[in-house]
Amino acid sequence: MKLPVIKQLSSFIESNDEDYVLEAIETLEAITEVPSLKDEELDVIGELISNMYGALEVNKMIKEDGMSQKEAVNAFMKRVLGSIDK
Repeated sequence: MKLPVIKQLSSFIESNDEDYVLEAIETLEAITEVPSLKDEELDVIGELISNMYGALEVNKMIKEDGMSQKEAVNAFMKRVLGSIDK
Protein backbone atom coordinates (compact mmCIF):
# COMPACT_ATOMS: atom_id res chain seq x y z
CA MET A 1 0.00 0.00 0.00
CA LYS A 2 1.19 3.47 -0.85
CA LEU A 3 0.30 6.19 1.63
CA PRO A 4 0.40 9.05 -0.93
CA VAL A 5 -1.97 7.13 -3.21
CA ILE A 6 -4.38 6.43 -0.34
CA LYS A 7 -4.32 10.12 0.63
CA GLN A 8 -5.00 11.20 -2.96
CA LEU A 9 -7.84 8.72 -3.36
CA SER A 10 -9.28 9.77 0.00
CA SER A 11 -9.30 13.39 -1.16
CA PHE A 12 -10.92 12.31 -4.41
CA ILE A 13 -13.67 10.50 -2.49
CA GLU A 14 -14.30 13.57 -0.32
CA SER A 15 -14.55 15.81 -3.39
CA ASN A 16 -16.63 13.43 -5.48
CA ASP A 17 -18.23 10.20 -4.37
CA GLU A 18 -17.02 6.80 -3.25
CA ASP A 19 -19.12 5.17 -5.98
CA TYR A 20 -16.47 6.18 -8.53
CA VAL A 21 -13.84 4.24 -6.61
CA LEU A 22 -16.13 1.25 -6.10
CA GLU A 23 -16.83 1.12 -9.84
CA ALA A 24 -13.12 1.41 -10.61
CA ILE A 25 -12.45 -1.53 -8.26
CA GLU A 26 -15.10 -3.61 -10.03
CA THR A 27 -13.55 -2.73 -13.39
CA LEU A 28 -10.04 -3.65 -12.25
CA GLU A 29 -11.30 -6.90 -10.74
CA ALA A 30 -12.93 -7.78 -14.06
CA ILE A 31 -9.67 -7.08 -15.90
CA THR A 32 -7.82 -9.54 -13.65
CA GLU A 33 -9.76 -12.35 -15.30
CA VAL A 34 -7.99 -11.81 -18.63
CA PRO A 35 -6.00 -15.04 -19.04
CA SER A 36 -3.09 -13.45 -20.91
CA LEU A 37 -2.14 -11.02 -18.12
CA LYS A 38 1.36 -11.45 -16.76
CA ASP A 39 2.10 -11.77 -13.05
CA GLU A 40 3.64 -8.29 -12.97
CA GLU A 41 0.48 -6.79 -14.46
CA LEU A 42 -1.68 -8.61 -11.93
CA ASP A 43 0.57 -7.30 -9.15
CA VAL A 44 0.06 -3.71 -10.31
CA ILE A 45 -3.70 -4.15 -10.55
CA GLY A 46 -3.73 -5.77 -7.11
CA GLU A 47 -1.77 -2.85 -5.65
CA LEU A 48 -4.25 -0.38 -7.14
CA ILE A 49 -7.22 -2.32 -5.78
CA SER A 50 -5.57 -2.52 -2.36
CA ASN A 51 -4.99 1.23 -2.28
CA MET A 52 -8.57 1.89 -3.34
CA TYR A 53 -9.97 -0.29 -0.57
CA GLY A 54 -7.63 1.48 1.85
CA ALA A 55 -8.95 4.87 0.76
CA LEU A 56 -12.52 3.66 1.22
CA GLU A 57 -11.65 2.53 4.74
CA VAL A 58 -10.03 5.90 5.51
CA ASN A 59 -13.12 7.66 4.18
CA LYS A 60 -15.29 5.48 6.42
CA MET A 61 -13.24 6.50 9.48
CA ILE A 62 -13.58 10.16 8.55
CA LYS A 63 -17.37 9.88 8.18
CA GLU A 64 -18.18 7.55 11.06
CA ASP A 65 -15.56 8.48 13.64
CA GLY A 66 -15.22 12.17 12.81
CA MET A 67 -11.47 11.87 12.31
CA SER A 68 -9.46 14.25 10.18
CA GLN A 69 -7.92 12.78 7.05
CA LYS A 70 -4.50 12.78 8.70
CA GLU A 71 -5.79 10.97 11.80
CA ALA A 72 -7.71 8.44 9.73
CA VAL A 73 -4.75 7.71 7.44
CA ASN A 74 -2.44 7.26 10.44
CA ALA A 75 -4.91 4.98 12.22
CA PHE A 76 -5.40 2.93 9.07
CA MET A 77 -1.68 2.52 8.46
CA LYS A 78 -1.09 1.52 12.10
CA ARG A 79 -3.78 -1.13 11.69
CA VAL A 80 -2.21 -2.40 8.47
CA LEU A 81 1.27 -2.51 9.94
CA GLY A 82 -0.07 -4.19 13.07
CA SER A 83 -1.64 -6.95 11.01
CA ILE A 84 1.63 -7.46 9.13
CA ASP A 85 3.60 -7.86 12.37
CA LYS A 86 1.34 -10.65 13.64
